[in-house]
Amino acid sequence: MKPRRVRATTRARPGRAATPDPPERRGTGPNETVWWRALANAADGALLLRDDGRIAEWNTAAMRITGFEAAQVLGRPCCTVFAGANGTGFCAASCRVFSQIKKGEPVPTVDMPITSKTGRALWLSMSTIVLRAAQGRIPYVIRTFRDITAVRDVLGLIGHRFASTPADDQSTRLTGRELAVLRFMAGGATNRAIGHRLQISPATVRNHTHHIFEKLGVDTRLRAVTYAISKFWI
Repeated sequence: MKPRRVRATTRARPGRAATPDPPERRGTGPNETVWWRALANAADGALLLRDDGRIAEWNTAAMRITGFEAAQVLGRPCCTVFAGANGTGFCAASCRVFSQIKKGEPVPTVDMPITSKTGRALWLSMSTIVLRAAQGRIPYVIRTFRDITAVRDVLGLIGHRFASTPADDQSTRLTGRELAVLRFMAGGATNRAIGHRLQISPATVRNHTHHIFEKLGVDTRLRAVTYAISKFWI
């Protein structure tokens, strides 16, 4: 009779743990993290500050808005990019942002003027996000910003346009009927249509319109409506 073959088997030794899979390699730089990859492609400008106030990252939108390439700003104090060497206003060498963070105070969103690389005057709306670490360290501060120059220009134009108009005292406020006429004006209604809606004659509508022009210091419907919108009357 042939000898019976015994198949060799290997078994794990009792009490021996399985070898763990090697840990996933993770980048140590901020540009290798998920959140910075998202900011790098954001429509708003974004920069990353180290705890010494120097710029560690600079996204594509920041370059587009300010004109500065990443190589021109990385490693520089934030204030030297946004407010010149000495700093002015909210953005200065004695950084208020880090002072507020160290005190545990929230950092408000601010509108700040800057000069682009080409010398163009810009207004930015700047927000701040803090990523804290253990022992109260501040490893990264993210600042995002958007160009609001066009909005500021429009507001300035409206303010200049009506700088000579009377103040909003009791003598310049419109009556309820005059406000109603003005609202219909804003909708493009004619005197006849306004009269029909308010059940008054077109001549009375013209009288109300004349009084509106006198009180607001304007001479056209368009200016009257624009003024009323700027004052949030309609």
